Amino acid sequence: METPDEPFDLRAVLLRLGLCTPGEPLAAEPLAGGVSSDIVRVDLPGRSLCVKRALPRLKVAADWRVPVGRSAHEAEWLRVAASIWPHAVPALLGYDARSGAVAMQWLAPDAYPVWKPLLRDGHCDPVFAAQVGDALAAIHAATAGDAAIAARFDTGALFHALRLEPYLLATAERHPALAPRLRALVEATAATRHALVHGDVSPKNLLVGPDGPVLLDAECAWYGDPAFDAAFCLNHLLLKCLWTPSAREGFLACFAALERAWLDGARWEPTAALAARVAALLPALMLARIDGKSPVEYLTDEADRERVRRFAAPLIIAPPPTPSAVAGAWRDALRGTP
Repeated sequence: METPDEPFDLRAVLLRLGLCTPGEPLAAEPLAGGVSSDIVRVDLPGRSLCVKRALPRLKVAADWRVPVGRSAHEAEWLRVAASIWPHAVPALLGYDARSGAVAMQWLAPDAYPVWKPLLRDGHCDPVFAAQVGDALAAIHAATAGDAAIAARFDTGALFHALRLEPYLLATAERHPALAPRLRALVEATAATRHALVHGDVSPKNLLVGPDGPVLLDAECAWYGDPAFDAAFCLNHLLLKCLWTPSAREGFLACFAALERAWLDGARWEPTAALAARVAALLPALMLARIDGKSPVEYLTDEADRERVRRFAAPLIIAPPPTPSAVAGAWRDALRGTP
């Protein structure tokens, strides 16, 4: 694999993957993405594709470093997910182990808009949210109890570095009174190994496609607790109630639709136990997106941030039994606020 300081030769990557010829015209356009990767759109004669390369240091204020080999797990997740729910992922065109680059199908934004800006603008579609729940449940159910998949995604250390430490343990450092509960939640999550987890199911990583949702950015892929995927996405729908207050009821309707569809598709364990783990993770993740290493960029008003802290803290100590109970408490907490 190339070292982090070695110049990235895009043409060489495409040649190794058999995706272009030596003299073929090539244009590359950097794309805005998340904090963990460089992403480019590549235009070749008569076709376009997307190339993503993981970064060793994430683009956040905190010093957050993660092995770039995680790209291999993302490519493998795309292969597995495509075999289960083909429309839910972009087609994998190749993985270049030398550079850690993943080449994927290009999905044009006019046909595949990102869910996050649609939510920001108040376009809340519970039908689409239910489709997200359906797709997640299908991937979780198809991989549940699969020893071969578990062996291919034995990535607990990576998941700890990308999710458990920067979100929950970093938050525990900021909130000593909550630290015992947050650390216990980390231990319980790390020890739960039921199905293949995407790890970053966020509206910024979901495209609204003509055939339903398309999931991107599976760098955190891990064979572990599927409750994390549901909680991670549901948490965003709660926090966005403060981002676009006029759409609060729409966000909560999407929350209910996603929760219901996902739990209805859960066939790998009793629903009550699964719902309880999601409900325990939800307030912890709410607080983590305020005081962890990767705070949401859209909650900048300190009054909003403090509102999340006041709400989340008691529920971290004593979680409700279901995600819907967390959402109901959040609705009550926001009643009367602008």
